[in-house]
Amino acid sequence: MQGRGGSNKPLACAPASALRLPLPFAGEPDCQTRMLAQTFTIVTPVFLLIGIGYCLARFGVFGPSVSAALGQFVYTVSIPALIFRTLIAADLSDGLPVSLWATYFIGIATAWALGSVIIRKGFARDARAGVIGGISAAFANTVLVGLPIVAAVYGDAGLVPLLLIVSIHLATMTIVIAVAMERAAATDRGEVSPPLAQLVTGAGKSLLTNPLIIAILLAFLWRFGGMAMPEIPLSVINRIGSTALPLALLSLGMSLVQYGMRGNILPGLLLSIVKVLIMPAVVFCLGAFVFHLPPLWTTVATLTAACPTGVNAYIFANRYGTGHAMSANTITMTTLCALATTSLWIWFLESWFA
Repeated sequence: MQGRGGSNKPLACAPASALRLPLPFAGEPDCQTRMLAQTFTIVTPVFLLIGIGYCLARFGVFGPSVSAALGQFVYTVSIPALIFRTLIAADLSDGLPVSLWATYFIGIATAWALGSVIIRKGFARDARAGVIGGISAAFANTVLVGLPIVAAVYGDAGLVPLLLIVSIHLATMTIVIAVAMERAAATDRGEVSPPLAQLVTGAGKSLLTNPLIIAILLAFLWRFGGMAMPEIPLSVINRIGSTALPLALLSLGMSLVQYGMRGNILPGLLLSIVKVLIMPAVVFCLGAFVFHLPPLWTTVATLTAACPTGVNAYIFANRYGTGHAMSANTITMTTLCALATTSLWIWFLESWFA
């Protein structure tokens, strides 16, 4: 594995495919145990930062206004700087990563369908709640959790496939969720759904002011222009981008205070199982056996799919007045167990590609 910033930080007994290191004894039980322990050691600081953020907010060291301001800075300044810096330097000579996108989005579709069926059929909820169930089971926290974990484990090389996923994930999911929720709301009211073109146009307009989308577009425009980034602006962008990952984790921890556990926990538990077990398993199988992605890309896509549920699930539940408990419980459960689940997925992936 590579440490943060791309420095070599190999796992003991790690597979050659991921680390390019010829370590021949990766299959031995004792070596597997050491690899799992070292994986846990690398991933733990990521979740400790989330815990620190939670404690700072939970015990009143920082109030809601500080949490909101930090989250706004991360979302509008530091994460966009990190995305821009990484994409302008990424090797994209192989063209559009259609196979990578297909791998990940088929996993999303599978998890969404399962989540919706569980809520609609298993708990006899309305159409809007079914959509919230699908979002909770399929919408990974690719930015606040995915970026720090992948950077900690695989360095800048791992960020490339992740940011290629992020480059269309936010836009695609925003439009799909908006259309699905509006149609579900019309179904629950017994009304005719608004025209698809109208829904897509409305959702698309909101993306034009999204800082992450703007950063992605600017990065590709800069690459298309073939210009070299001057040293001083690049240094400033690098310094801002370097604050993104720790601040994102602290911000996520502070935001978790508003969620917690509430109501009937069974729907959230079932959706959590879909999110951190079934969805990454589907993505892994597609990447490894169907689309035959490079090992690092399959690993990053799988690890991204295994990330906790994003806060978007609760935002839409709050906007449409349904599914608050199930979305909050899924966010909380998947985040609390993420230290164990992501460590196990990393260990499995490293072992598999040995």
